Amino acid sequence: MPVTSQGQSLRCSPERGYPRCCVLMLLTVSAIFNFQSLLTVILLLMCTSTYIISLAPSLLDRNKTGLLGIFWKCTRMGDQKSPYVALGCTVMAFSILFTQ
Repeated sequence: MPVTSQGQSLRCSPERGYPRCCVLMLLTVSAIFNFQSLLTVILLLMCTSTYIISLAPSLLDRNKTGLLGIFWKCTRMGDQKSPYVALGCTVMAFSILFTQ
């Protein structure tokens, strides 16, 4: 268990107050496990990547592998499955506007 320079433990507990690293970890984990937020991020990533490639095709086409390859793959999904992506965006928009 991590310990501060004063000898206090960094255990995450609401009674002792959350250290900064625990707060960031809790925010990240809650965003990952919220299914609606995860779907929203994936849909926005696909739509944004598809829009970017329409403006600058060489930007994403040269990065087909590695970490930036995720954007290229999202672009391909957005292009090839565009009716489904559009339907997903519409359903997500109605869900966000009228259920929350």
